[in-house]
Amino acid sequence: MKARGLLVAVVLLAALGGAVYWSNKQQKEDAAKPPADAPPKILTLNEGDITAVDIKRREGETTSLKRGSSNVWTVTAPQAFDTDRDAINNLLTGLTSLSSEKVIEEKPTDLSGFGLKAPTVQVVVSLKNGKTRTVSIGDEAPVGGATFVQVDGDARVFTIASATRATLDKLAVDFRDKRLLKFDVTKLARLQLTVKGVVLEFSKNGQNEWTIVSPKPMRADGWQVEELARKLTDAKLDPLLTSDQQAEIAKQFAASAPVAAIAITDAANTQKLEVRKNKENKFYAKSSVVDGFHLITDEIGKALDKTPEDFRNKKLFSFGFNDPTRVDYKDAAKQLNASKAGDRWVANTKTMDSVGIQSLIDRLRDLSAVKFPDSGFTTPEIEIGVTSQDGKVTEKVSISKAGDHYIARREGEPSLYELEAKAVSDLQKAASDVKERPPAKGAGK
Repeated sequence: MKARGLLVAVVLLAALGGAVYWSNKQQKEDAAKPPADAPPKILTLNEGDITAVDIKRREGETTSLKRGSSNVWTVTAPQAFDTDRDAINNLLTGLTSLSSEKVIEEKPTDLSGFGLKAPTVQVVVSLKNGKTRTVSIGDEAPVGGATFVQVDGDARVFTIASATRATLDKLAVDFRDKRLLKFDVTKLARLQLTVKGVVLEFSKNGQNEWTIVSPKPMRADGWQVEELARKLTDAKLDPLLTSDQQAEIAKQFAASAPVAAIAITDAANTQKLEVRKNKENKFYAKSSVVDGFHLITDEIGKALDKTPEDFRNKKLFSFGFNDPTRVDYKDAAKQLNASKAGDRWVANTKTMDSVGIQSLIDRLRDLSAVKFPDSGFTTPEIEIGVTSQDGKVTEKVSISKAGDHYIARREGEPSLYELEAKAVSDLQKAASDVKERPPAKGAGK
């Protein structure tokens, strides 16, 4: 009796296992199938197989795009020019997986009611195998903002969303590379800026930091240089200007005062941009890359309309937000040699009050030049050393009095930094306030 019960249990278990197996198998098959009400694909292509795209408008231009060597696309008609990579990628993405909203009619007898007998736009895609695929775009649907489309070799009429149509229905100007300077900001190696009669040449050092190498070696404000380079990538032409508007911009450029001249050098070449400003504070530019004269935005113009000092590093110390591992300070009233030991600061084997040390570090971090004088440094009244990056970098600074202000100099650099008197007095007070850490309550009892 027990053996019979065991046999029944085994049979039931096998049946249950089989049901689970087939249930899981069916779920996987169902998941692989598109939903019954999913809109059908109109076109599915491999992006790498597309060699050319022609956008033919019933009334107007035909835009021809061609893939060249190194996978570079160009506009070849109605006139030749370089393309905007993002615009090309959006078009190719739309073509490789073109989906409809729904099927309107399976076997239409008259296409004129959909505007497909004489399509408004035809997008002809040329492939590596010599074949072509054509998407015909007709009228807008009466409601919903959709558009009727049809693909060669398929009798059905579909609708596509307005956003999908906007991806395909483009003019040549939409694909034009509108940049006045064509460089990759991440690969920029050298930048020359002529501003207020001074030629500043910026270059990357071994730590990938911007430095000024001409007219003499100086520390650069890396953020300002990076921001300038980024702004330059936003300088673009307006392709819709009429000939009269172009002539007016050329006239304004000729009559305007110089603001700055830029020379950008990357791995490929050197490109130049000259910027001027008229009496109404509008900025105009001439590029070595693009013909003609161009009106640029105030934001870009103001990024260039600066003094040479605006691009210099005004901070006296470069340790920034890195925590120093040693601070050496000496003036007439105070001498401090403190090192980091774990989470403690120690001076002469004594544990120092971390709040006081941090206040001193903050004052050192905040020291900034208000001017860059050519002379004025005399006998140092304050000497400071800051070691950071695990003891690998030590910055040494000397500060001397000069009338109602102070002059500072970094060791090994010719530049001088003028400091406000209050900043130096705050520094001296912070140094004098550094004390030994008081013993914990109850210690020694």
